[in-house]
Amino acid sequence: MPLSAARFRALLVALLAVSFLGALDNTVVATSLATVAGELGALEHMSWIVVGYTLASTVLLPVIGRLGDVVGARSVFLASLLLFVAASLACGFARDIAWLIGARVVQGMSSAGLQLLSQTIIARTTTPRQRPKYMAIIGAAFPVAILVGPVLGGVITDTWGWPWVFWVNVPVGIVAFVLAVVAVPHLPGHGERVRFDTAGAVTMTVGLAALVMAATWVGDARLAPSAGVAAIVAVLALAAFGVAESRAAAPIVPLRLFAHRTIAAGSAVSAIVGIGLFSITAYLPTYFQMAYRTSATVSGLVPIATVFGMLVSNLVSGWLVSRTGHYRAFPLIGTALGAAGLLVMSLLPVGLPLWVPTVMMGVVGLGTGAFMSLIVAVVQSAAPEREMGSVTAAVNLVRSVGATIATAVIGGVIGFGVAALLPTGLDPTSLTPAVVHAAPDALQTQVAAIYRGVFSPIFLALAGTYALGIVASVLLPAGRLPDTHVGASPEPSIA
Repeated sequence: MPLSAARFRALLVALLAVSFLGALDNTVVATSLATVAGELGALEHMSWIVVGYTLASTVLLPVIGRLGDVVGARSVFLASLLLFVAASLACGFARDIAWLIGARVVQGMSSAGLQLLSQTIIARTTTPRQRPKYMAIIGAAFPVAILVGPVLGGVITDTWGWPWVFWVNVPVGIVAFVLAVVAVPHLPGHGERVRFDTAGAVTMTVGLAALVMAATWVGDARLAPSAGVAAIVAVLALAAFGVAESRAAAPIVPLRLFAHRTIAAGSAVSAIVGIGLFSITAYLPTYFQMAYRTSATVSGLVPIATVFGMLVSNLVSGWLVSRTGHYRAFPLIGTALGAAGLLVMSLLPVGLPLWVPTVMMGVVGLGTGAFMSLIVAVVQSAAPEREMGSVTAAVNLVRSVGATIATAVIGGVIGFGVAALLPTGLDPTSLTPAVVHAAPDALQTQVAAIYRGVFSPIFLALAGTYALGIVASVLLPAGRLPDTHVGASPEPSIA
């Protein structure tokens, strides 16, 4: 649906503000977690402030995508934005941990709508050729949020108190809502009075929730039995989901579309972003503090370099593809750069200057950004318009689930690996960078070698993940994105 230049600019500002809100929420909150948990007296439940949000956001993606297709993207987007603002207000007024976690779950549910439907609205209001550029602008919200979120969260917590970490969303959200009401066009749904796929929604939600919980708990010996039960529930629920989708008249996740080469290969490439990079980023500061004996502040330079590389190449690749229409080279080059950077990381000995791994992770970020937002636009261009929301949700879902599971697995490998190799007398539960840095040089060297030995196969495995991404990129059809609006057709729209 073409829009006037002025209206489209207003739409872009509204979508960018909303995407930034959703992306910033977790990074800002992370800094204030210890303060929040301490004031509410629930340190043992602190992780659920984050887990509840991410879990709700992940499992609701296909549901929101299907709702957008049936009801209309505009209506669901505006409702999600209002719900997000209300949940942010409720988070700040929380008086106990149960209240806060409940409000965070609602916030996560509405965040799924903000992120997903921003992409869907862009897809419905631009041509396939224009789409990569604008998708890159919207996608830039995520790396920018990683860069500024922790600092902003710390300043807000120290200056105004932790409730304002949530309350700052309210004025920004209200302004974005007003802009969205004016700028977002009416995008009618295409559900010709079909019944909503309730069986698919329920089985998928249960299956994904159980899968995420199993992956989150597997690294904790105390929760190993619960992780086993959750894994069994996940297998049974996802099997039931497959049966439900094969029989549904209007499935919540149209599995038949994955027979389309572009959609199948593009979804695999999208998963690389979550599995290959998002999963390791959170552990990089710990690795450099222990293996390279840096301070917490200095160790943060490496993820910053990674995210900055991602931001730059995301914007550049989107602009270039919109100019030329040619897209296939970017995921090929990007996955190759990611594989090469992580392979080098697995081989680097400890004791090198910090700029060496910083450059290598910057290369990984550059490679990932080259296809991070672009691949969503490519898959959308191959999808029928009537199922644009569902397909966009599926691409985001594989990325989110991949990141969640890989993050949990990597955390378990690090925890068990380091604990098994530490010399007698060092308690892994109380081992901090400060303790290591105060130890004799010989012990510091030993701990650095242990961390290098544990992380090296992790980097190598992630390099292998990017190598699989190269294969998926090769399978993408060559061609150019058309510069015309495409109709709802299950046939490839990539010319």
